[in-house]
Amino acid sequence: QLHLTMSEKNELTKSLEMVQKELQEKESEMKREISEYKDRLLQAEKEHQDALREANRKNEVEIEACQDKMNSLEHFISSQKLEIEHLKSNKEQLNNSLKEANLTLGELLKTKVR
Repeated sequence: QLHLTMSEKNELTKSLEMVQKELQEKESEMKREISEYKDRLLQAEKEHQDALREANRKNEVEIEACQDKMNSLEHFISSQKLEIEHLKSNKEQLNNSLKEANLTLGELLKTKVR
C-alpha cells in the first residue's frame, strides 16, 4: 500500500508540475499579450495626439485667415464710409453752387427783362 501511495504521490507531483508549467506558460502568454495591447494603445494615443495637433494647427491657420479677411473687410468698410462722406460733402457743395447759379441766373433774367 505504501508503494501505491508513493506512486500516486509521484503521479500527483508530476501532474502538479505540469499544471504549474501550463500556468506559467499561460501567464507568460498573457503578459506578452498585455504588452502588445499596451504598445498598440500607446501607438493609438500618439496617432490621436498627432491628429489633434494637426487639426488644431489647421484651425489656427483658418482662424488667422478669417481674422485677416475680417480686418481687410473692416478697412474696406471704413474707406467706403469715408468715400460716402466725401461724396455727401461734394453733393452739398454742388447743390449750394447750383442754388447760387440759379439765383444769379434769376437775377440776370430779371435784369434782361427790364
